[in-house]
Amino acid sequence: MIKLYGIPNCDTVKKARNWLAEHGIEVEFHDFKKQGLSAAQAQQWLHQSSWEQLINRKGMTWRGLPDDQKNIAGNKDAQKLMLDKTSVIKRPLLEEDGALLHIGFDAASYQKLFKL
Repeated sequence: MIKLYGIPNCDTVKKARNWLAEHGIEVEFHDFKKQGLSAAQAQQWLHQSSWEQLINRKGMTWRGLPDDQKNIAGNKDAQKLMLDKTSVIKRPLLEEDGALLHIGFDAASYQKLFKL
């Protein structure tokens, strides 16, 4: 089963969910706000992708962080931030069987990913 991680009121997550529904692709939605994020999950993503790709440094959450939290020296710092402030994670994240398929949403990339 494919899982989509995000926040329901995020415009990009809404676009991804709508695109997936329009193309008949069933996904399980994981709401960061309600369901949180496990340390193991964050670590798994950090092994598959760089923290620079996983952390949204353009969003409001990032801009509101104190400078000491923005000083990320590596995966350990990134994981702590991801667990403390799940809304700093770039979204949506698409995953299947533990493998990170895509970060963010782009219709062309999704089309290619799902071979449509």
